[in-house]
Amino acid sequence: MITMDDIVREGHPMLRTVTKEVPIPPTKEDQETLKEMLQFIKNSQDEELAQKYNLRPGVGLAAPQLGLDKRMLAIHVEDLKGRLYSYGLFNPRIVSHSVEGGYLSGGEGCLSVDREVPGIVPRHARVTVKAFDLEGNEVKLRLKGYPAIVIQHEIDHLNGVMFYDHINKENPFYVPENAKAVDQE
Repeated sequence: MITMDDIVREGHPMLRTVTKEVPIPPTKEDQETLKEMLQFIKNSQDEELAQKYNLRPGVGLAAPQLGLDKRMLAIHVEDLKGRLYSYGLFNPRIVSHSVEGGYLSGGEGCLSVDREVPGIVPRHARVTVKAFDLEGNEVKLRLKGYPAIVIQHEIDHLNGVMFYDHINKENPFYVPENAKAVDQE
């Protein structure tokens, strides 16, 4: 079982690494790791389990956060309408995105970052992602709003990018012209 002790923290070189593609079909070991990653996120959202195992609540986890040089991520998140987006993905890539931007009004956080980093993190309001699911089947996901922000955050991890890299250094609360807060729609 993955715990908070398994999560590498800010400053770890793996968080700045562009990760390697996972061979498809995935190995049993990679499938098990990805299932565990998804279970960790689900457990972190369960108050009882989070307290029992001292987990910080999260909505996504990428393999580099476990020190793994693999293009794997898990998300488990609800949109504002309560629709659940729960995926374990191999080799996800954004194949198209909206011109319109989106961001979370309260900024973003990260299980690998143990501090508050105030500021607007500009993202795309909508993205289309191609990837392989837990069984190795190709999937195409169209995400908008909060789930789109979450998957972009996790894909960034696969490319060695941290969320605060996107924050405007001179004006952390600068909102780009074509962007709106996706958590206030």
